[in-house]
Amino acid sequence: MRIPTVVLNRLTAKAKVGNYVFERLYRNLYNKEFYLEAYAKLYGNKGSNTKGVNEDTIDGMSMKRIEKLIEKLQNQTYQPNPARRVYIPKKDGKTRPLGIPTFEDKLVQEVVRRLLESIFEPSFSAHSHGFRPNRSCHTALKEIRNTFTGTRWFIEGDIKGFFNNIDHHVLVGILRKRIHDEKLINLIWKFLRAGYVEDWVFHKTYSGAPQGGIISPLLSNIYLNELDDYVGQYIARYNKGDKRIHNSSYHNLASKINNRKEKNKRDWPTLAEEEKKERLKGVKALYKELQSHDSKDLFDPNYRRLKYVRYADDFLLGVIGSKKEAEHVKQDLTQFLQEQLKLELSAEKTLITHSKNNARFLGYDIRVARDWHRMKMPNGTKKRKFNYQTKLFVPHEKYIQKLVQLNALKIGPNNGWKPIHRSYLVHNDDLEILRTYNAEIEGYYNYYRLASNVHVLQSFRQTMKYSMIKTYANKYKSTVSKTINKFSINGEFGVRYETKEGLKTAYFTLQRMEKNDEIKQPTVDTVENTLIYSGRTSMIDRLLAEKCEWCALSGVPLEMHHVHKLKDLQGKKKWEQRMIAHRRKTMALCVTCHHDLHNGMLD
Repeated sequence: MRIPTVVLNRLTAKAKVGNYVFERLYRNLYNKEFYLEAYAKLYGNKGSNTKGVNEDTIDGMSMKRIEKLIEKLQNQTYQPNPARRVYIPKKDGKTRPLGIPTFEDKLVQEVVRRLLESIFEPSFSAHSHGFRPNRSCHTALKEIRNTFTGTRWFIEGDIKGFFNNIDHHVLVGILRKRIHDEKLINLIWKFLRAGYVEDWVFHKTYSGAPQGGIISPLLSNIYLNELDDYVGQYIARYNKGDKRIHNSSYHNLASKINNRKEKNKRDWPTLAEEEKKERLKGVKALYKELQSHDSKDLFDPNYRRLKYVRYADDFLLGVIGSKKEAEHVKQDLTQFLQEQLKLELSAEKTLITHSKNNARFLGYDIRVARDWHRMKMPNGTKKRKFNYQTKLFVPHEKYIQKLVQLNALKIGPNNGWKPIHRSYLVHNDDLEILRTYNAEIEGYYNYYRLASNVHVLQSFRQTMKYSMIKTYANKYKSTVSKTINKFSINGEFGVRYETKEGLKTAYFTLQRMEKNDEIKQPTVDTVENTLIYSGRTSMIDRLLAEKCEWCALSGVPLEMHHVHKLKDLQGKKKWEQRMIAHRRKTMALCVTCHHDLHNGMLD
């Protein structure tokens, strides 16, 4: 049985050969090792214990389940279950449909996803950042900031109902360009046409990829890579000129300054002090006038540039050209999406914005700075700070909305702010309340730390702090001032708690709200990156050990018992006490012990 990593590396190596076509991929679905690694990866997901349309969850995972799945795939009787549809709130008050597959369907999808990713990832555009390994919202935003310098117009692209409108025939046609394995293609058809259940009613799916499916983000990137390729070719045709022509006004002034300086140099020994001051004043005035002009002609008709960045179904184009040209670019993109990908640009969200105004992308405001202020250089000369550089900003209304969304802020008459307690946290213990607030503040800062004005989040933190104090005050039926005194430790707000090592203290976050460009790991996305694989873990070794961790019976098939959170265990039963002592959310049990556990008969 081949090691999955070796198989995937070979597929990736072949994928880098331009026109290579893949065959006999389906046979990899018979490899148990793929499912064990998929299980190890899915185990860490919050939704692994969430039910789909049936009772199937990660609990009770066993080699027997994997063998049954493989048997169905071998005789091609495997049929994915319809996804269970739920709705989750969006920031604008609307809802987004989410399809929840059963766990075994997730397992198969994860294996297929890994195979497809190893084939298609090497050919994806460098300007695509969503749902990809080592890429994130931050890498997309940094590319915009670093490469959109001098942009005159932004085109804010938003595809209308993208995930619901992916054309299945177009998608399969794209897959068939590189995959000549009808068994695998048929399996993907089954995923796409599995349908969904809402309010106990089955609905067929004729288009789209369910949001929530393991394989959907990758399929969306494969689909929109066609757009990336089209834009890449479009940019090659659109771009014109090596550099802008010189601005005659700027260079005439520069020549005038040089002539004055040469003349001053010749005449200097013969000049009176008053005349020297006058001449220096004249040169200084010319320098000041010079810095009010651009050295290049920003409207050079023979210089054009087009920049592009995409994150999932949102994209941003930067046009160095006229508004008429920007409108023409938008029209061409609209036509390509309609004719080739059967998609429609959202009329109300696809905007053409002048770069002196804010364009909105991934929750940031983006504009091109026009800063005529000058700063002194080490050699004593002055130069403009950052004219026509792209800057990122935290939108003011965003963090206000976030506070309201968290129920930490109430906006009264005349838009007055009032921090309020959060009633749904009152019943948590003191440490949980503190850590909840800290995580929310640090998480929000972490997302917006690329912004030039990230310091405005000091206001966000202070509002959250007073909301937290009021939550404690409400919990203990006290006042704000008494609560501050009660939780004051060394002049800071903190909570003491017991551990095995003794008494410890957790403080309210002192996170500094300052700009930070460092990207340690692209973990700020809501959807995790997809090429971070787990190898053989201790959990898998325990499953394969064939020794029950409760009755110690050896040589028997095992089932892995899962709990959602350790803190959910009350510790009244011996098996709970053992899981708590080992600090594990899993226990490998023989079939009899697992059955007894669920029937309340294990101890």
